[in-house]
Amino acid sequence: MRHASKAGRVLAGVAVLGLPLLAAGCKDVDLPVDDAPSGSAVPTSHDGHAVSPLDNPDGTKPGLAAIASAADKAKARALIEKVATKGRGPKTGYDRDAFGYAWKDSAPGNIPFAHNGCDSRNDLLKRDGEKVQFRNGSDCVVTSMTLHDPYTGRTISWTKTHATAVQIDHVMPLSYDWQMGASHWTKGKREDIANDPLNLIPVDGPTNGSKSDSGPAAWLPPNKQIRCSYSVRVAQVSLKYDLPVTSPDKAMMLKQCG
Repeated sequence: MRHASKAGRVLAGVAVLGLPLLAAGCKDVDLPVDDAPSGSAVPTSHDGHAVSPLDNPDGTKPGLAAIASAADKAKARALIEKVATKGRGPKTGYDRDAFGYAWKDSAPGNIPFAHNGCDSRNDLLKRDGEKVQFRNGSDCVVTSMTLHDPYTGRTISWTKTHATAVQIDHVMPLSYDWQMGASHWTKGKREDIANDPLNLIPVDGPTNGSKSDSGPAAWLPPNKQIRCSYSVRVAQVSLKYDLPVTSPDKAMMLKQCG
């Protein structure tokens, strides 16, 4: 057999290309994708647990399922079009404590899961996790679970002993919120957005770290299949809190659902 089959050559190429990516880890991958912010294209895992943001306007249902149909993408664009824009202000005076301590259960507004005796982080782990296990004697503190991470498409087997492997992402980052107008809000309203499940998604920790306080024009999830859904969730938070985004961010959001 002097010549390898075409399929064999493709598999060999994939294996060779895949080694440095695995060694580097998701956080260090920096590949441009379709004129969008840098990130690697990662096939999404099948997660029947996840719900489309169009069917989850209050954030109480799990996950971030892909928006795929033309009709749903039209709905997504119509929603994003409603978002106001303005320039990003200075970060002067920003402090995480201005949004309350993490992860408080006592946000003063009408926030889902608030005042239920369980902190926001554990509420979100319970919402999105599967095969959830709790600390002995507790129905709140999650000690292990399986997470289908929407940002990377990977399935993560998480335990509390390695807590930072899963982090809770603020879809609209708190520093971004501050620069877009939250610096003038009451502390109670800031505590609301910091703990609102609409603005919170458990995701792969290093991927969340790579996002920092970026808006959609500078960062999008590596998993291209949920970028429209991510943009819709940003729009939902923006509209609920009357919080603008920058013009480049809005343009990038629209593009993901185009």
